[in-house]
Amino acid sequence: MRPEQREILQEQLIDVILHVLRAHPELHYYQGYHDIAVTLLLVSGERMAIALLERLSMLHLRDFMDPTMDSTKHILNYLMPILQRESPRLHDFMLRAEVGTIFALSWLITWYGHVLSNFHHILRLYDFFLASHPLMAVYFAAAIVLYREEEVLACDCDMPSVHQLLSHIPPDLPYETLITQSHQLFQRLPHTELAKQAALQLHKSIAIGSFLEFQQATSCQRPDAVLRQEQLAPGGTETDPLLPPAEHSPLVKAAVWGITATLGAAALAVTQTALEWAPEFLLQLF
Repeated sequence: MRPEQREILQEQLIDVILHVLRAHPELHYYQGYHDIAVTLLLVSGERMAIALLERLSMLHLRDFMDPTMDSTKHILNYLMPILQRESPRLHDFMLRAEVGTIFALSWLITWYGHVLSNFHHILRLYDFFLASHPLMAVYFAAAIVLYREEEVLACDCDMPSVHQLLSHIPPDLPYETLITQSHQLFQRLPHTELAKQAALQLHKSIAIGSFLEFQQATSCQRPDAVLRQEQLAPGGTETDPLLPPAEHSPLVKAAVWGITATLGAAALAVTQTALEWAPEFLLQLF
Protein backbone atom coordinates (compact mmCIF):
# COMPACT_ATOMS: atom_id res chain seq x y z
CA MET A 1 0.00 0.00 0.00
CA ARG A 2 1.36 3.40 -0.99
CA PRO A 3 1.98 5.96 1.79
CA GLU A 4 -0.76 8.28 0.55
CA GLN A 5 -3.24 5.38 0.49
CA ARG A 6 -2.25 4.38 4.00
CA GLU A 7 -2.76 7.93 5.22
CA ILE A 8 -6.26 8.06 3.69
CA LEU A 9 -7.10 4.70 5.25
CA GLN A 10 -5.94 5.90 8.66
CA GLU A 11 -8.10 9.01 8.38
CA GLN A 12 -11.11 6.93 7.41
CA LEU A 13 -10.46 4.44 10.21
CA ILE A 14 -10.49 7.21 12.80
CA ASP A 15 -13.70 8.63 11.35
CA VAL A 16 -15.40 5.22 11.46
CA ILE A 17 -14.42 4.53 15.08
CA LEU A 18 -15.22 8.02 16.34
CA HIS A 19 -18.59 8.02 14.59
CA VAL A 20 -19.66 4.89 16.49
CA LEU A 21 -18.28 6.04 19.83
CA ARG A 22 -19.89 9.47 19.55
CA ALA A 23 -23.25 7.92 18.65
CA HIS A 24 -23.07 5.53 21.63
CA PRO A 25 -21.36 7.11 24.65
CA GLU A 26 -21.99 3.94 26.68
CA LEU A 27 -19.49 2.08 24.50
CA HIS A 28 -15.80 2.12 25.41
CA TYR A 29 -12.93 1.65 22.98
CA TYR A 30 -10.74 -1.37 23.66
CA GLN A 31 -7.37 -2.40 22.27
CA GLY A 32 -8.15 -4.52 19.23
CA TYR A 33 -11.36 -2.73 18.22
CA HIS A 34 -9.50 -1.11 15.35
CA ASP A 35 -8.60 -4.55 13.94
CA ILE A 36 -12.27 -5.25 13.36
CA ALA A 37 -12.96 -1.72 12.15
CA VAL A 38 -10.17 -1.73 9.56
CA THR A 39 -11.28 -5.11 8.19
CA LEU A 40 -14.80 -3.81 7.64
CA LEU A 41 -13.40 -0.62 6.14
CA LEU A 42 -11.17 -2.43 3.64
CA VAL A 43 -14.00 -4.66 2.46
CA SER A 44 -17.02 -2.36 2.41
CA GLY A 45 -15.81 1.23 2.37
CA GLU A 46 -16.22 3.98 4.96
CA ARG A 47 -19.97 4.50 4.87
CA MET A 48 -20.98 0.85 5.08
CA ALA A 49 -18.20 0.13 7.58
CA ILE A 50 -19.78 2.64 9.96
CA ALA A 51 -23.15 0.89 9.72
CA LEU A 52 -21.63 -2.57 10.18
CA LEU A 53 -19.36 -1.58 13.04
CA GLU A 54 -22.15 0.22 14.86
CA ARG A 55 -24.40 -2.84 14.62
CA LEU A 56 -21.67 -5.22 15.72
CA SER A 57 -20.70 -2.94 18.60
CA MET A 58 -24.23 -3.14 19.97
CA LEU A 59 -24.47 -6.92 19.52
CA HIS A 60 -21.55 -9.32 19.02
CA LEU A 61 -18.87 -6.98 20.41
CA ARG A 62 -20.96 -5.37 23.13
CA ASP A 63 -19.44 -7.27 26.07
CA PHE A 64 -15.93 -6.22 25.04
CA MET A 65 -16.91 -2.53 25.18
CA ASP A 66 -17.77 -2.26 28.86
CA PRO A 67 -15.67 0.03 31.08
CA THR A 68 -14.11 -3.06 32.73
CA MET A 69 -13.05 -6.48 31.44
CA ASP A 70 -15.52 -8.39 33.63
CA SER A 71 -17.84 -9.19 30.72
CA THR A 72 -14.91 -10.15 28.50
CA LYS A 73 -13.62 -12.57 31.14
CA HIS A 74 -17.14 -13.95 31.39
CA ILE A 75 -17.10 -14.77 27.67
CA LEU A 76 -13.67 -16.42 27.98
CA ASN A 77 -15.00 -18.61 30.79
CA TYR A 78 -16.98 -20.65 28.28
CA LEU A 79 -13.81 -22.07 26.75
CA MET A 80 -12.71 -24.49 29.48
CA PRO A 81 -16.13 -26.18 29.92
CA ILE A 82 -16.14 -26.97 26.18
CA LEU A 83 -12.69 -28.54 26.46
CA GLN A 84 -13.73 -30.46 29.55
CA ARG A 85 -16.73 -32.00 27.79
CA GLU A 86 -14.78 -32.85 24.62
CA SER A 87 -11.41 -33.91 26.07
CA PRO A 88 -11.13 -34.30 29.86
CA ARG A 89 -7.47 -35.28 29.41
CA LEU A 90 -6.61 -32.03 27.63
CA HIS A 91 -8.70 -30.00 30.07
CA ASP A 92 -6.95 -31.49 33.11
CA PHE A 93 -3.52 -30.95 31.53
CA MET A 94 -4.27 -27.27 30.98
CA LEU A 95 -5.55 -26.94 34.54
CA ARG A 96 -2.33 -28.42 35.92
CA ALA A 97 -0.32 -26.03 33.73
CA GLU A 98 -2.39 -23.12 35.10
CA VAL A 99 -2.41 -21.57 31.65
CA GLY A 100 -5.92 -20.16 31.99
CA THR A 101 -7.64 -18.69 28.92
CA ILE A 102 -5.75 -15.43 28.45
CA PHE A 103 -4.01 -16.88 25.37
CA ALA A 104 -7.34 -16.64 23.54
CA LEU A 105 -8.13 -13.05 24.51
CA SER A 106 -6.81 -11.43 21.33
CA TRP A 107 -8.55 -14.12 19.28
CA LEU A 108 -11.97 -13.18 20.59
CA ILE A 109 -11.80 -9.39 20.81
CA THR A 110 -10.41 -9.02 17.26
CA TRP A 111 -12.25 -11.97 15.71
CA TYR A 112 -8.79 -13.40 14.97
CA GLY A 113 -7.95 -10.41 12.78
CA HIS A 114 -4.93 -9.52 14.90
CA VAL A 115 -3.38 -12.99 15.00
CA LEU A 116 -3.88 -14.26 11.43
CA SER A 117 -1.68 -13.08 8.56
CA ASN A 118 -3.77 -14.42 5.68
CA PHE A 119 -6.48 -11.86 4.86
CA HIS A 120 -8.57 -14.49 3.07
CA HIS A 121 -8.74 -16.56 6.27
CA ILE A 122 -9.73 -13.48 8.26
CA LEU A 123 -12.57 -12.65 5.87
CA ARG A 124 -13.79 -16.25 5.93
CA LEU A 125 -13.99 -16.17 9.72
CA TYR A 126 -15.74 -12.79 9.69
CA ASP A 127 -18.40 -14.22 7.36
CA PHE A 128 -18.83 -17.15 9.73
CA PHE A 129 -19.04 -15.05 12.90
CA LEU A 130 -21.40 -12.49 11.34
CA ALA A 131 -23.85 -15.28 10.57
CA SER A 132 -23.50 -16.98 13.96
CA HIS A 133 -24.16 -16.59 17.67
CA PRO A 134 -21.90 -14.09 19.53
CA LEU A 135 -20.20 -17.00 21.33
CA MET A 136 -19.15 -18.73 18.11
CA ALA A 137 -15.68 -17.19 18.32
CA VAL A 138 -15.24 -19.06 21.63
CA TYR A 139 -16.35 -22.34 20.07
CA PHE A 140 -13.89 -21.74 17.24
CA ALA A 141 -11.15 -21.19 19.82
CA ALA A 142 -12.08 -24.50 21.42
CA ALA A 143 -11.92 -26.19 18.00
CA ILE A 144 -8.38 -24.84 17.50
CA VAL A 145 -7.20 -26.06 20.92
CA LEU A 146 -8.81 -29.48 20.40
CA TYR A 147 -7.21 -29.76 16.95
CA ARG A 148 -3.81 -29.09 18.55
CA GLU A 149 -4.40 -31.43 21.48
CA GLU A 150 -1.42 -33.70 20.78
CA GLU A 151 0.90 -30.69 20.49
CA VAL A 152 -0.33 -29.35 23.81
CA LEU A 153 0.03 -32.67 25.61
CA ALA A 154 3.54 -33.11 24.21
CA CYS A 155 4.88 -29.85 25.64
CA ASP A 156 5.99 -29.22 29.23
CA CYS A 157 3.11 -28.97 31.68
CA ASP A 158 3.79 -25.42 32.80
CA MET A 159 2.21 -22.07 32.09
CA PRO A 160 4.99 -20.49 29.94
CA SER A 161 5.30 -23.52 27.64
CA VAL A 162 1.58 -24.05 27.07
CA HIS A 163 0.88 -20.32 26.75
CA GLN A 164 3.63 -19.87 24.17
CA LEU A 165 2.34 -22.79 22.13
CA LEU A 166 -1.32 -21.79 22.14
CA SER A 167 -0.85 -18.04 21.71
CA HIS A 168 0.67 -18.55 18.26
CA ILE A 169 -1.79 -19.88 15.68
CA PRO A 170 -0.15 -21.95 12.91
CA PRO A 171 -0.75 -20.51 9.41
CA ASP A 172 -1.67 -23.88 7.91
CA LEU A 173 -4.72 -24.74 10.02
CA PRO A 174 -7.62 -26.41 8.14
CA TYR A 175 -9.99 -23.48 8.59
CA GLU A 176 -12.98 -24.96 6.78
CA THR A 177 -12.74 -28.10 8.89
CA LEU A 178 -12.45 -26.05 12.08
CA ILE A 179 -15.46 -23.94 11.09
CA THR A 180 -17.50 -27.12 10.64
CA GLN A 181 -16.25 -28.54 13.93
CA SER A 182 -16.97 -25.36 15.88
CA HIS A 183 -20.52 -25.30 14.47
CA GLN A 184 -20.95 -28.93 15.54
CA LEU A 185 -19.62 -28.08 19.00
CA PHE A 186 -22.14 -25.26 19.29
CA GLN A 187 -24.98 -27.61 18.40
CA ARG A 188 -23.77 -30.44 20.63
CA LEU A 189 -22.87 -28.24 23.61
CA PRO A 190 -25.39 -25.39 23.87
CA HIS A 191 -24.09 -22.39 25.76
CA THR A 192 -27.02 -22.63 28.17
CA GLU A 193 -25.77 -26.02 29.34
CA LEU A 194 -22.22 -24.74 29.64
CA ALA A 195 -23.43 -21.82 31.73
CA LYS A 196 -25.06 -24.18 34.22
CA GLN A 197 -22.03 -26.47 34.31
CA ALA A 198 -19.53 -23.67 34.91
CA ALA A 199 -21.81 -21.64 37.19
CA LEU A 200 -21.70 -18.79 34.67
CA GLN A 201 -24.29 -16.05 34.96
CA LEU A 202 -25.98 -15.79 31.59
CA HIS A 203 -27.62 -12.44 32.27
CA LYS A 204 -24.25 -10.72 32.59
CA SER A 205 -23.67 -10.96 28.85
CA ILE A 206 -25.46 -8.23 26.90
CA ALA A 207 -24.45 -9.78 23.57
CA ILE A 208 -25.84 -13.22 24.45
CA GLY A 209 -29.00 -11.82 26.00
CA SER A 210 -29.85 -9.64 23.00
CA PHE A 211 -29.00 -12.10 20.25
CA LEU A 212 -32.33 -13.95 20.24
CA GLU A 213 -34.23 -10.69 19.77
CA PHE A 214 -31.83 -9.74 16.98
CA GLN A 215 -32.39 -13.09 15.26
CA GLN A 216 -36.16 -12.69 15.40
CA ALA A 217 -35.98 -9.17 13.99
CA THR A 218 -33.73 -10.10 11.09
CA SER A 219 -35.79 -13.16 10.20
CA CYS A 220 -38.77 -10.87 9.50
CA GLN A 221 -36.79 -8.44 7.36
CA ARG A 222 -36.66 -8.77 3.59
CA PRO A 223 -33.05 -8.83 2.34
CA ASP A 224 -33.66 -5.95 -0.07
CA ALA A 225 -35.64 -3.76 2.34
CA VAL A 226 -32.70 -1.68 3.49
CA LEU A 227 -31.42 -1.13 -0.04
CA ARG A 228 -34.82 -0.03 -1.33
CA GLN A 229 -35.29 2.26 1.65
CA GLU A 230 -31.91 3.82 1.04
CA GLN A 231 -32.44 4.41 -2.66
CA LEU A 232 -35.99 5.72 -2.76
CA ALA A 233 -38.20 7.66 -0.38
CA PRO A 234 -41.99 6.97 -0.20
CA GLY A 235 -42.58 9.70 -2.79
CA GLY A 236 -40.12 8.17 -5.21
CA THR A 237 -37.29 10.60 -4.46
CA GLU A 238 -33.88 9.78 -3.21
CA THR A 239 -33.61 9.63 0.57
CA ASP A 240 -31.07 11.28 2.77
CA PRO A 241 -27.97 9.20 3.42
CA LEU A 242 -28.56 6.29 5.75
CA LEU A 243 -25.87 7.64 8.01
CA PRO A 244 -24.97 11.29 8.53
CA PRO A 245 -21.48 12.26 7.49
CA ALA A 246 -18.96 12.07 10.26
CA GLU A 247 -17.59 15.34 11.53
CA HIS A 248 -13.98 15.90 10.66
CA SER A 249 -12.48 17.47 13.72
CA PRO A 250 -8.73 18.04 13.45
CA LEU A 251 -8.49 18.47 17.23
CA VAL A 252 -10.17 15.13 17.91
CA LYS A 253 -8.00 13.37 15.35
CA ALA A 254 -4.87 14.95 16.76
CA ALA A 255 -5.89 13.82 20.24
CA VAL A 256 -6.47 10.24 19.07
CA TRP A 257 -3.13 10.10 17.28
CA GLY A 258 -1.42 11.63 20.32
CA ILE A 259 -2.86 9.01 22.64
CA THR A 260 -1.93 6.24 20.20
CA ALA A 261 1.65 7.49 19.93
CA THR A 262 1.97 7.80 23.71
CA LEU A 263 0.64 4.29 24.32
CA GLY A 264 2.90 2.89 21.63
CA ALA A 265 5.97 4.54 23.15
CA ALA A 266 5.01 3.31 26.61
CA ALA A 267 4.47 -0.23 25.36
CA LEU A 268 7.86 -0.19 23.60
CA ALA A 269 9.59 1.05 26.76
CA VAL A 270 7.96 -1.64 28.89
CA THR A 271 8.88 -4.34 26.36
CA GLN A 272 12.50 -3.22 26.20
CA THR A 273 12.75 -3.14 30.00
CA ALA A 274 11.20 -6.60 30.24
CA LEU A 275 13.66 -7.99 27.71
CA GLU A 276 16.56 -6.58 29.71
CA TRP A 277 15.49 -7.65 33.20
CA ALA A 278 12.94 -10.50 32.94
CA PRO A 279 14.09 -13.99 33.87
CA GLU A 280 14.70 -16.31 31.00
CA PHE A 281 11.57 -18.39 31.54
CA LEU A 282 9.36 -15.31 31.20
CA LEU A 283 10.75 -14.63 27.75
CA GLN A 284 8.99 -17.75 26.57
CA LEU A 285 5.73 -15.92 26.96
CA PHE A 286 6.58 -13.46 24.18
